[in-house]
Amino acid sequence: MYSLLRQILFLLPAEKAHYVSMSLLQSSCAIPFIKKIIEKQFCYQNPLLEKQLFGLHFKNPVGLGAGFDKNALYLNELESLGFGFVEIGTVTPKAQIGNPTPRLFRLPKDKALVNRMGFNNNGVVAIKQQLANWQNQQLKTTKNNRLIVGGNIGKNKTTDNADAFKDYNICFDQLFTEVDYFVVNVSSPNTPGLRELQDKEVLRKILLELQHINAAKTTSKPLLLKIAPDLTNTQLDDIISLAKEVKLDGLVVANTTISRENLVTNKQTIDQIGIGGLSGLPLQNKSNNVLQYIQKNNTNNIPIIASGGIFNGNDAKNKLNNGASLIQVWTGFVYEGPAIVKNICKALIAN
Repeated sequence: MYSLLRQILFLLPAEKAHYVSMSLLQSSCAIPFIKKIIEKQFCYQNPLLEKQLFGLHFKNPVGLGAGFDKNALYLNELESLGFGFVEIGTVTPKAQIGNPTPRLFRLPKDKALVNRMGFNNNGVVAIKQQLANWQNQQLKTTKNNRLIVGGNIGKNKTTDNADAFKDYNICFDQLFTEVDYFVVNVSSPNTPGLRELQDKEVLRKILLELQHINAAKTTSKPLLLKIAPDLTNTQLDDIISLAKEVKLDGLVVANTTISRENLVTNKQTIDQIGIGGLSGLPLQNKSNNVLQYIQKNNTNNIPIIASGGIFNGNDAKNKLNNGASLIQVWTGFVYEGPAIVKNICKALIAN
């Protein structure tokens, strides 16, 4: 069924197909009995899948990575597809439209995507309200295993790197009561200069500022860092050291890559697409290598959420066997469809 729908959606530009498909799902879930049918079809529950991490209870280890539901518009619908957690954002203090379109491209031969979205989002105030509305709806229902929501935060394009910590502070403070955990995004390749914030000294200031705010709260929230898959081993060593120093709760490994190595898609098409972060199957080995390196040198046993090239149960098992505590899908969701969570969960139980 989804293979036919995907063929139709793939006739549309990638970004338009995203909004069309999510609008269809939203309209369907607005009808209670259809929503129940969707939940029965795509949700898979088993106590063996449940996970305690960061002081949070995850009903299963399969999450949706940041960038898919930037403005927290589809949490009800994504929960109906069985996700254990969803990371919204990346959220910036001010609303911004992102980079010019087209900015999302499919590479079907490689089971990959290239995006240069540029942190397009409605801004922290609007997203805070959207999350509050969703939470109010949740209070009206009794759910034993609720959806965990993470907040992925970043800086506005117009903010100088010297002042970047202020943007992260604003987003952290504004969303504090609305999300379950935070992820600091300094690794997207689509905001000019953002990856420079991965420098150890610059990153230390951002993270220490956030932990200072965190410590002043009645109850702190888990703070994680999302890193690029293109870092050198020396840079990874710095990240591991810094994670211990500032008492990070976890790492997200990894963001999209700027590499274009070993693609099946012809070079002319790749050159026409231009810059952007590459995700999907070509990222699998690169992200696995980073995961393995961090796990090997992770003497502090900091938890890891793994992403990059996860399409099925075997991919998920590989990440978990290499030290990940949770996994996130994104491109795999686009190519495999709404059954991806259920299929992965069933494969994990069958292990």
